[in-house]
Amino acid sequence: MLADPFVHPALFYRGDREYVDATTAFIRGGLAAGEPVAVAVPAANLKLIESALGADAARVRLLNMEDAGRNPGRIIPAVLRAFADRHAGGHVRIIGEPIWAGRSSTEYPACAQHEALINLAFTGRHVTILCPYDAERLDPEVLREAELTHPVLQDAKGEWASDAYDPHQVVRVHNLPFPEPSGFAVLRFDRGNFASARALVAGLGAELGFDDARLDDIRLVVAELCANSLDYGGGAGDIRVWAERDRLVCEVGDQGHITDPLAGREPVDPRVAGSRGLLIVNLLSDLVRIHTRAGGTTIRAYFDLPAR
Repeated sequence: MLADPFVHPALFYRGDREYVDATTAFIRGGLAAGEPVAVAVPAANLKLIESALGADAARVRLLNMEDAGRNPGRIIPAVLRAFADRHAGGHVRIIGEPIWAGRSSTEYPACAQHEALINLAFTGRHVTILCPYDAERLDPEVLREAELTHPVLQDAKGEWASDAYDPHQVVRVHNLPFPEPSGFAVLRFDRGNFASARALVAGLGAELGFDDARLDDIRLVVAELCANSLDYGGGAGDIRVWAERDRLVCEVGDQGHITDPLAGREPVDPRVAGSRGLLIVNLLSDLVRIHTRAGGTTIRAYFDLPAR
């Protein structure tokens, strides 16, 4: 049996020097081989790489992961697949750093699931995705889970296979019920009052200062979530909405069960008919968390509050 052409190493680095040495060697190796290369990392690290590459930086697709990957559920369709699919004729190299020290505890489970699902999304593809992890600043549990989501590990001393590799375990471990909010507005919806769900969320969004364009995004997300409940979740659902720290949170729960772990994470050909609901939710939200099981699914979409 031929080995899978997809390669997904985790890079454990300590300090800027190790980071720059490893990432630029990876990039220059790709450029020398005539391979398309993309880099999606946090802004500070992006500057380090761009500076070290010099003129070669112009030959690389550079993305600030704090923007492009603000929602981890957006990274596979809008960053990784978007680049790899444009260069499907040969081998592609990507550096993706979705987990950094500034990520919150609310965001991290979605990040860990994303790293696990990369392996499923790219099976059989001629792609290498290098994922850096700051071994000095990240929690040891984050580094342990990186060993579960990456079949290959490396640091400044070398490269080795991960004996702990088990991405499905990470998806399961973070598929947990959400903590209850302290206060919220709630509405039971069905086909008869579908529009009321959008109005409920938009009303709170307007109070919190979202502009018209972002309110349109929020309405669309709510519409897609509720439509999924009507079509696949038993014909009805509950929507709850509240403000949490620096975010507006919209939660939709129903009786459906999402069985495809890549639902909402794969790009859809606009010429092909089919549901795009969860993909739209991921593309427009700043964070999406999902808890699904037989008999019920709860999805939370988060929207960063506008700067005051």
